[in-house]
Amino acid sequence: MQLPLFPEQASTISTEVDHLLYFLVAVSVFFTLLIFLAIFYFAIKYRRRSENEIPEHVHTGLTLEIVWTVIPFGLTMIMFTWGASIFFKESRPPDDSMQIYVVGKQWMWKLQHMEGQREINELHIPVGRPVRLTMTSEDVIHSFFVPAFRTKQDVVPGRYTTTWFEATKPGKYHLFCAEYCGTNHSGMIGWVYAMEPQDYQQWLSGAPKGTLSQAGAKLFEDLACSNCHKPDGSGRCPSLVGVFGSTVKLAGGGTVKADEAYIRESILSPAAKVVSGYEPLMPTFQGQVTEEGVVDLIAYIKTLAEKPAEQPSQPGIAASAASTATNR
Repeated sequence: MQLPLFPEQASTISTEVDHLLYFLVAVSVFFTLLIFLAIFYFAIKYRRRSENEIPEHVHTGLTLEIVWTVIPFGLTMIMFTWGASIFFKESRPPDDSMQIYVVGKQWMWKLQHMEGQREINELHIPVGRPVRLTMTSEDVIHSFFVPAFRTKQDVVPGRYTTTWFEATKPGKYHLFCAEYCGTNHSGMIGWVYAMEPQDYQQWLSGAPKGTLSQAGAKLFEDLACSNCHKPDGSGRCPSLVGVFGSTVKLAGGGTVKADEAYIRESILSPAAKVVSGYEPLMPTFQGQVTEEGVVDLIAYIKTLAEKPAEQPSQPGIAASAASTATNR
């Protein structure tokens, strides 16, 4: 029997989250009642019966001291361990997760599937498959919240955050922004449609032609990035073949993993992390490329990482993606 105070359980993690919540509520209610009953009991038992009565000094026993120390400590450790296990499970998407990019903007959610389908305030996903969301914001802090999935993750401007879930039953579920983001915050809502795999594939087949990586390849050429980033590494900038997921050596020492966050920073703030052996020639594309465009470029660079390289890859894109200023 489902309590009306709790949203529907519709993801693999929702039951675990609810069980932890039930435990926390039960412990809180139990000790609240115990403390209030003890207060009333001792207030009556040890009340002052006359004006001349002198209270007897009572020495607390060592056993009692140990009991009321060990029990709360044990309960808090159970809460911590249980909560930490759920947190680590929620923060580590499975390797086979379906990738979807999310951009928050006052006051809407913009979602992009790798196959090219783009949605606003709606998200279609298949049941029984893990879905990984890589999210950022164009303006202020938002928070992606789906109560039925028991998932909530802040969406922060200038960086990527991730969350994941796996729907267990088909249905239509509320999507909210759980972080106050302006006057129309209450209107930043949407729906998540969990569909049977065959229905999802049918819906996906209606997507516009062209995947995110294909859109990224076009943008890559439009920005003249290929003039500097040559596949064979002969350009003024490092080759991007095999860069995604690799370890990048930086000028001045140090390394960084070439993930989504690094590539985004390299496009919008190229001087932040310059690749070892290259000059900081690249201009910033801040204001010239939208967050959706950055996502397209990342998707394209990921496909380059999948291609076998004939020579050791030269990781990183921080030196120069496309020096358009010098090519004109």
